[in-house]
Amino acid sequence: MARYILRRILQGIPLIFIVSLVLFVLMQNMGDPLATMGGRSVTRKEDRERLARQMGLDQPVIVQYLFWLAGNDWSKVDFDGDGLAESYGTRRGVLRGDFGYSLVARQPAMEVIASRIPNTLILMLTSEFIVIVGALLIGVYSALKQYSLLDNLVTTFSFVGYSMPIFFLALSLMYIFAVNFKRWGLPYLPTVGMYDPRVGSTPGQVLLHMILPVAAIAVNSFSAYSRYIRSTMLEALNQDYVRTARSKGLPRREIIFIHALKNASLPIVTIVGLDLPFLLGGALVTERIFAWPGMGRLFIDHVSRGDTPVVMGILMLIAVSVVFFQILTDIVYAWLDPRIRYD
Repeated sequence: MARYILRRILQGIPLIFIVSLVLFVLMQNMGDPLATMGGRSVTRKEDRERLARQMGLDQPVIVQYLFWLAGNDWSKVDFDGDGLAESYGTRRGVLRGDFGYSLVARQPAMEVIASRIPNTLILMLTSEFIVIVGALLIGVYSALKQYSLLDNLVTTFSFVGYSMPIFFLALSLMYIFAVNFKRWGLPYLPTVGMYDPRVGSTPGQVLLHMILPVAAIAVNSFSAYSRYIRSTMLEALNQDYVRTARSKGLPRREIIFIHALKNASLPIVTIVGLDLPFLLGGALVTERIFAWPGMGRLFIDHVSRGDTPVVMGILMLIAVSVVFFQILTDIVYAWLDPRIRYD
């Protein structure tokens, strides 16, 4: 197992470099970062030339990539042309954990990203936990009670929930539980932000503001998860080893949760392993609609303004997480199924 993990890590390193090169080239061709540095006013031609020279943007793309990767000497940039240069640019290089300074916030890119990660994890991990636990319970029960009333209701709900676009679902929840509940004189839910500024960032306020965005994310994902668990569980229940366990007189609970569910969990682990890395990226649409200050909203705001350091930092964080969680998924495979060996 240790040799396999080491081999996967060595395979993942060049993959991450290739991904970073592709993303960097795409970012350099998506927009003009200098156009946004003048705020509401148009950046003057002489300022553009000076900033491009100081930031190395006048170099070929491959040279910019190498400096972004390994570091450069463009650590002082005169924003206003008054001779007072500010610390800026990629100084130590990404290989040493320095993604440079944000073009928008004019702070280290990793500080900007780190300030949003806790907000995203609060929202996304709560949603993922609810989805996995709820889908497991409903999926297993639907498989055991195939074609029952509850199974048919869950099937209908799953198809409706999965087919609804996330933006429509989020806006519908806001309209029902915020707008209409307030109109009817009922206790209504907040729709924007993480807390009420008049109350402060208390646990109760955060939990209250999480209800609608978590519900929007969970309904959409729960529908797909529950159907997938139902189908894999039905397949496992019809296998010969389950019939053998029944013929031996083993307790029904042991047959379901040890023999059937453990083997049915292998495909589910793959889906969860693919989803977990993207939790760090946040929910782009949901965070935008509910004004949740997470990574998804940060990504949209900064990619529209050509903020390469922040956008590349987010994308590389996701890329590294994908490699890590795929290795972790393989380890969980071997733990769930003793027949799997990576020698």
